[in-house]
Amino acid sequence: MVSVTKEDILAKLKMVKGPDLEGNIVDLGLVSDIFIADGKAYFSLTVPAARAQELEPLREAAERAAKTVPGLSSAMVALTAAREAGAAAPAQPSPQPKPQPAAPSATLAARLKGRTKTDVPGIGKIIAVASGKGGVGKSTTAVNLALGLQATGLRVGVLDADIYGPSMPRLLGISGRPEQLEGRLLKPMENYGLKVMSMGFLVEEDTPMIWRGPMVISALNQMLREVAWGELDMLVVDMPPGTGDAQLTMAQNVPLAGAVIVSTPQDLALIDARKGLNMFTKVNVPVLGIVENMSYFVCPDCGGRHDIFGHGGAREEASRINVPFLGEVPLAMSIRETSDAGLPVVASAPDGPHAKAYRDIAVKVLAELDALSGEGARTMPEIVFE
Repeated sequence: MVSVTKEDILAKLKMVKGPDLEGNIVDLGLVSDIFIADGKAYFSLTVPAARAQELEPLREAAERAAKTVPGLSSAMVALTAAREAGAAAPAQPSPQPKPQPAAPSATLAARLKGRTKTDVPGIGKIIAVASGKGGVGKSTTAVNLALGLQATGLRVGVLDADIYGPSMPRLLGISGRPEQLEGRLLKPMENYGLKVMSMGFLVEEDTPMIWRGPMVISALNQMLREVAWGELDMLVVDMPPGTGDAQLTMAQNVPLAGAVIVSTPQDLALIDARKGLNMFTKVNVPVLGIVENMSYFVCPDCGGRHDIFGHGGAREEASRINVPFLGEVPLAMSIRETSDAGLPVVASAPDGPHAKAYRDIAVKVLAELDALSGEGARTMPEIVFE
């Protein structure tokens, strides 16, 4: 196999003219660091955020040029948004769902029901952790749930499917690049006994991604199926917030055993949580239950309990739509501090009350999975859309 270097790729990219047909994208400093793995190149082009859509042909031209390098089988090129120092980060665009062929006489759930899904070798069950909006602590819940499942004796991995905002490298205190193995495989990163794969290992933490739907789908499939996971009892997938391409891709192409929905207690968050729950129900993925995060706050000085965002909203919502309520996690400084430090609370303080809350949720998730796979599996709610 021909060995490909960054210099080989840069030489080809110098043939691509800049955005205004002046100079080339390399000399103009638009090309990021290039990561090469198993004959594939990964890099980004830094462009003004306001011109991202207009400069999509530039991205395509760079991709075509990279593919002409002998020994390179493919290239994945993303546009990233440039912003002036001190300026606010641009809002992340929502990925547009890939158009589905019209089927007037069949619902999406009915179309998916007969679709064959390919198992991922070595992985027993795959569950998704999702939310209808950002900022509810979904990723923190996902990593501590994974550690809670591990505490029951399972072999567990984590796939960070949040392409636009990967957070697992920080939450698990992992840095560096994945090692390339023989064949078309990458070795997952590892910490606290969890095997982990994330786009955050391939791009810098503060790099904003501007990716179209097909690129998201391709990246997710590669991170799932071209990684040497080994033998795992459970793979926890940290989904991006919302109900876009990533969620639909996972539901359509991966044999998800179920989904956990994370919400905060207030009405506005619950409205968004319903969207996530409805989406999984429509694509025939069982909802294992709802977690109420930031459920309450206990003052460290006076010991008094304060319901900052209200309380019990997720429990009431779970009862209303007949899905399990998996538990409450308080709004606690220790959870935030350990998460920011890459020391998830279930691993760093396993005997504390917060770790117990996550372990209890993990036990309930396992009980739901057992129930769904047994004779007495509960009936999922049927949601009618006007």
